[in-house]
Amino acid sequence: MNLKLKPETNYMSLQIGVEGMTCASCSARVERGLRKLPGVAEANVNLATERAEVRFDPQRLTPARVVDAIHETGYTPVSGEVDLEIEGMTCASCVGRVERALKRTRGVLDARVNLATEHAHVQYLPAMIDPESLAAAVDEAGYTAHPLNGTDVADTNKRRASLRAMGRDVAIAAGLAAIILMLSMGSTFIPVFNRALQTASPFPHFWDWVQWLFATVVLFGPGLRFFRPGWIAYRHLSPDMNSLVATGTGAAWVYSTLVLLAPTLFPAAARHVYFDSAAVVIAAVLFGKYLEELAKGRTSSAIRKLLGLQAKAARRLEADGSEVEVPMAQLRIGDRVAVRPGERIPLDGQVVEGHAHVDESMLTGEPLPIAKGVDDYVVGGTVNRDGRLVIKATSVGRDTVLAQIIKLVESAQTGKLPIQGVADRVVRIFSPVVIAIALVTFSVWLLLGANISVALVSAVAVLVVACPCAMGLATPAAIMVGTGRAAELGVLFRKGDALETLSRVDTILFDKTGTLTEGRPSLGAVEGRQTDEALRLAAALEAASEHPLARAIVEAAKERQLAPPLLKTSRPWPAMASRG
Repeated sequence: MNLKLKPETNYMSLQIGVEGMTCASCSARVERGLRKLPGVAEANVNLATERAEVRFDPQRLTPARVVDAIHETGYTPVSGEVDLEIEGMTCASCVGRVERALKRTRGVLDARVNLATEHAHVQYLPAMIDPESLAAAVDEAGYTAHPLNGTDVADTNKRRASLRAMGRDVAIAAGLAAIILMLSMGSTFIPVFNRALQTASPFPHFWDWVQWLFATVVLFGPGLRFFRPGWIAYRHLSPDMNSLVATGTGAAWVYSTLVLLAPTLFPAAARHVYFDSAAVVIAAVLFGKYLEELAKGRTSSAIRKLLGLQAKAARRLEADGSEVEVPMAQLRIGDRVAVRPGERIPLDGQVVEGHAHVDESMLTGEPLPIAKGVDDYVVGGTVNRDGRLVIKATSVGRDTVLAQIIKLVESAQTGKLPIQGVADRVVRIFSPVVIAIALVTFSVWLLLGANISVALVSAVAVLVVACPCAMGLATPAAIMVGTGRAAELGVLFRKGDALETLSRVDTILFDKTGTLTEGRPSLGAVEGRQTDEALRLAAALEAASEHPLARAIVEAAKERQLAPPLLKTSRPWPAMASRG
């Protein structure tokens, strides 16, 4: 039974696509399931359009719960997921603002934003909104967003260009800040330098104006990285780290500029310029951001290594038996591809021709290649050690095992640990509290009788020192480093919060037959009378082989400093031995 609509209630409307309905009783069943939810005012399901329209009180019900209710009736609500690349985020406050902007958007079920990867994962209702509209919602919040196009090379090149630009800004800011610092402080400690400056000055306060010029370049050149987003944050009544830096350095610059332009406005004891403080703060904070960007690049190395296992092209067999090299995107289920010895298998499929040994260590951790023949299944990303294989594709693109592993690692890296929820709540009120403390500091110093110069410097110090830069980056960076390093070692995390749970584990039980190994075979012993001579000859036979057992024999000979003879001819016998 529908609730009576109250004029004072702000109801929310949802349009949800529903799959699986075949008759009027199906749509009626979905309607009844929706109307039973607390807070639902209206629920109508249209069988022809396969769409449900729901009006509900957002104070009592969430869109995600509405979607779950359709699931519970036995039908499939149509929802989509998209990853957005976000530009312009610098701290945890930015993350919170982007998340709130996305979650407020009609049709969004959930949104998670990760500062370390600069990505947002959004679950939404395609019947109400599309990825371009989601990106527009982020743009309105003061950031730049666009759906990920999946081109890892373009993303890497873009990151590199951004890192180079930031490095250039750091060099400019640091260089000019050093000059300003020398002009302002050098004369205090080096009398000769002070006399040289006075002699070379064409008019009073000339060197103060030089400091003003260099400080202006620093603040409104490299420093624009803080002023532009800082102003946007103020406009949205949600100041962040950029706002703190921009307010502190901007106040020092404005005060010093007024001292130069209208010194009579200030007492004689307060006529000091603080261009050095403004420039050094910008340079120091910008250098810190540069180090953060370097850390972000390193933490995503595990994903890049996994992507490196994916083949870029494959040799497809045409109807006439010829081989044509095509990009992976053009392969379809049922296509036949040829894989030569030493190549990576490009997709998941079934062997229809040939025999070979396949190195599946990237998937199973087992060091020995597995013999594959007709009707055996192979996995993309594994390596064909010997022999030619013809494989019929059973999974391509995002449906392959390797693609699912990469998606698993990405999902774990972009997830949020429970502890990060605490940091997000703190950061939301952190910047406004810091600004309030800075204002109190300024006022108290004035009430205690200090001049405006001392009060300003104290307030600026509070603003700059309290920047919450690391608060938003520490947890996601730790997740990325932990899950990334684990992926390199063959351990995958389905969810990032498993890392937090793992910190409380003190015992690990391995339920597996066999023994835990180093992942590669080694020679245990050589039996017989002339063991060194036998090993030397065996190493000569196996020197040209890539088989793990052959490599173990060669390595054992090297450890004993044996010099294997050179063979005139060598012929491998698959699955057996070598002859020479």
